[in-house]
Amino acid sequence: MLTDDGKHLYVSWDEYHMLIERLALKVDASGWQFDQILCLARGGLRPGDVMSRVFDKPLGIMSTSSYRAEAGTIQGRLDMAKYITMPKGDLAGRVLLVDDLADSGVTLKAVVERLRGMPAITELRSAVIWTKGVSTYTPDYYVELLPTSPWIHQPFEEYDELRPEGLAKKFAI
Repeated sequence: MLTDDGKHLYVSWDEYHMLIERLALKVDASGWQFDQILCLARGGLRPGDVMSRVFDKPLGIMSTSSYRAEAGTIQGRLDMAKYITMPKGDLAGRVLLVDDLADSGVTLKAVVERLRGMPAITELRSAVIWTKGVSTYTPDYYVELLPTSPWIHQPFEEYDELRPEGLAKKFAI
């Protein structure tokens, strides 16, 4: 649910899963055939996992991080993993890059540039759930364009502050 001022988008688990499924349908409707999926951790892990299962394609993982200060709201230096984790072989052929959103576009643009420099990748396309209006990078596939560039409150964020002792209290352990 987008707040009236357009500054916050609150997403439930059900809506989140439905959006991932809609993203899969958009990719499928394009007719593009790909060999592997590469997701960006952490935000792209859940969409990447679902897409990997729906399309029955191997899933690679690349860790990136750029949010550092003010509870993750101030963007800092982009950190990109040196290595990409694949279940078997190397990242090659036609690759679908999956993340949760194109926020500023900095991360996706940097990753795409790095991947396009890899000779084994013959074609690369990107897919996200949300593209913000301020993004400098537009993915090939996205479900929602958010012109007001709201802060997205995803359902799993409850775990950002939950620690084992909190879980123990929840279950009265």
